[in-house]
Amino acid sequence: MVIEDPAAAAASLDPLRARLLRELAAPSSAAALAAKVGLPRQKVNYHLRSLEEHGLVALLEERRKGNVMERVLQATAASYIISPAALAVVEPDPEHLRDRFSAYWLLALAARTVREVGRLLAGAVAARKELATYAADGEITFASAASRAAFATELGAEVARLAAKYHEPSAPGARRHRLVVVLHPALRPDAAAAGSEPDQEIQP
Repeated sequence: MVIEDPAAAAASLDPLRARLLRELAAPSSAAALAAKVGLPRQKVNYHLRSLEEHGLVALLEERRKGNVMERVLQATAASYIISPAALAVVEPDPEHLRDRFSAYWLLALAARTVREVGRLLAGAVAARKELATYAADGEITFASAASRAAFATELGAEVARLAAKYHEPSAPGARRHRLVVVLHPALRPDAAAAGSEPDQEIQP
């Protein structure tokens, strides 16, 4: 689920509520969650109400347990991504910096991808349709900066050739698609865990 509402984003970022979302991958009640997180049921219930209000958890059933009506809830998604649209005032705009060698432009493109695909996916789910997408992911080890630059040049030329071959804007029923190709240094396994910078030169 891609979160666009700022209030829902804030709710999901709260450490306790994030923990509750993780626990609610499987159906549970406030009482069961309270035992897991070590807090009073009333306090857990308060946080669950907020998550429910923002559409992050949903009520599955209500069942009586003694003198109490127990509410069983579950997270509405297996995972969540916060869209840049949640910070619309400072959302990056790829049109402001078109530089294929800029890491900032790459991030702006990635942010736009999250926003656009998130909205398309929400529409597809609501319409009970599949969303046609394609993605490729892999790693290349270059012998030198020169070989990386040569690869980027060849890749750009090949993408341009394929785009020209299949681009038919006047065809009946034609539909525009977004194409984004990125290349960036890979983090070392230890750096990825620690969040430090990759052991690569900065210049492309």
